[in-house]
Amino acid sequence: MSTTVLLDAANGVASDVVALRRELHRWPELGLHIPRTRDTVLAALEGLPLDLTLHHSTSGIAALLTGDRPGPTVLLRADMDALPLQEDTGEDCASHVDGCMHACGHDGHTAMLVGAARLLSERRAELAGRVLFMFQPGEENGCAGARHMLEEGLLQLPPHAADGSESAVAHAYAIHLTPNAPTGVVVSKSGALMASSDRLTITVTGRGGHASQPHSALDPIPVACAIVQSLQTMVTRSIDVFDPGIVTIGRIAAGTTTNVIPEVAVIEGTMRAVSAATRRRLHDGVRRVAEGIAAAHGASADVVVGDGYGVTVNDARAAETALGVAAQLVGEALTVRLPTPTMGAEDFSYVIDEVPGAMVFLGCTPHDRDYRTAATNHSNRVLHDDAALPVGVALHTALALHHLVDQVS
Repeated sequence: MSTTVLLDAANGVASDVVALRRELHRWPELGLHIPRTRDTVLAALEGLPLDLTLHHSTSGIAALLTGDRPGPTVLLRADMDALPLQEDTGEDCASHVDGCMHACGHDGHTAMLVGAARLLSERRAELAGRVLFMFQPGEENGCAGARHMLEEGLLQLPPHAADGSESAVAHAYAIHLTPNAPTGVVVSKSGALMASSDRLTITVTGRGGHASQPHSALDPIPVACAIVQSLQTMVTRSIDVFDPGIVTIGRIAAGTTTNVIPEVAVIEGTMRAVSAATRRRLHDGVRRVAEGIAAAHGASADVVVGDGYGVTVNDARAAETALGVAAQLVGEALTVRLPTPTMGAEDFSYVIDEVPGAMVFLGCTPHDRDYRTAATNHSNRVLHDDAALPVGVALHTALALHHLVDQVS
């Protein structure tokens, strides 16, 4: 199938894909258990020759398409959950759920993968191997839906129906929409693509007292402030700028009123790194700085690091395959190799820690916006251009065909 024919086929299902994206956008759900979303996806897959496994620990769906001949298995993944935001886009398909919004493109990811399942099902007889469609909840907010699905046996496939041979998952791909690249542009790189993300909580304990007598108390608030400032210095003075790390404090909480020195101040934030070595240095450095500064003031600091998602590391061969297939599909001019990783995080990292694979970004800036200034993912005003969806459908399909069809003609 030529790339022109493949794009034509994707455009042929575009109206259904867009309708599905908009339905999912109207009714977003959070976390690992998203029953309405799962039912909507199952309805969209109905009638396709897929072996469905409904996961129990989450609302995950594993849909297996088996070709007529044995061969490897290609995993294609979409995440399905939303974010706790109040939408302010003015879209006609805006969220009907207060405080919940698809602000990271997961509605589009899901719709694109359903479209790819339709196209690949039509070519089932040509496939030498299988396609595992991974519909995953709980990517946001550290829920680690991918890890839950792996632990529940996502990669433990039955023997191939044609001859009973084993067929391990050999390749894994995911597409992530981004409003900060022009519609239809495909962006990726080999190696580290996205950062690790770990949650940080520092509890500073002093001694409460009257605000008029600070000398009789041990105020944890200035200690917390000193820790926050010193953490930024720790990063700039001890972390290699060519192997970067970030510590961002997003919340400080202390006290109940103006004339009381509190006993405790709590600092919360996130740590990001693009290598395991820098990730370890951040963990060690944060603990050393917080405990040392607190001790210098006569207070104490309890540091809790919640290990989050690891670095998303694209397999070099898989990344080059994805970019090469994209170049054939959309052209070299619309295929971009990132020079550096981004500092966002993704739980697709769990999958490609197990299976050689790659994630790519797909631009979806609305035609009336400038991608350089458009609202980003995780904004309550972010907009995604539906015109990008057929490109994603075609790219998912092309990646599977690249591995499972001897000659894509």
